Amino acid sequence: MELLKLIGVLIVIIGFVLKKDTIATVVIAGVVTGLVAGMPFIEILNTLGKSFISQRTATLFVLTLPIIGICERYGLKDKAVDLIKKAKGATAGRIISLYLGVRALAAAFSLRLGGHPQFVRPLVNPMAQAAAVAKFGEVDEKTEDKIKGYSAANENFGNFFAQNCFMGASGTLLIVATLNGQGYDINALQIAMMSIPIAVVAVLVGIVHNVFLDKKLAVSVKKGEK
Repeated sequence: MELLKLIGVLIVIIGFVLKKDTIATVVIAGVVTGLVAGMPFIEILNTLGKSFISQRTATLFVLTLPIIGICERYGLKDKAVDLIKKAKGATAGRIISLYLGVRALAAAFSLRLGGHPQFVRPLVNPMAQAAAVAKFGEVDEKTEDKIKGYSAANENFGNFFAQNCFMGASGTLLIVATLNGQGYDINALQIAMMSIPIAVVAVLVGIVHNVFLDKKLAVSVKKGEK
């Protein structure tokens, strides 16, 4: 009977495997576990409510899309495009490379600056698209998708490879705990220092990658003109 109280774990696993809504899955697992444990339904709701209040920052992501939508509605994307069109020498690759450097630097200091919904969609991608249009004229849908892909990829490059440069990052602490558990005497500072070269190389490779993007765009435009 005691094992039955672990049914919540099974529900969470099934929910994640089936790719159901994370919060809904966890709430259902909590309610079912409470019922199996013999808790009154009101007490279950009270426990969930207290947990939500104490960990309310976990649901702040819900506000992201409405806020970005409001900003776009009142001209955020249009102003970004206008700014890039006025900048001389701006290209899609250079815009994305600039964001890559900023994103990596922010991640290295554990600053939560960036993200696909917060920056890539409303700012970085439109600015890169505008730079391509300003340089080459109208671009086709395939080219637009390519720029979108590069914009999203550089967000991942900057965040993933630079975040462990911060000693207090969860990834850094996880590596330290794992290695210490395996008998290796290592600390967070050592992991952070070893992560710096990786982050620098990732940024440099990303910049080269973006330079080739500009070359590919130029070639595709020339082929289109022919």
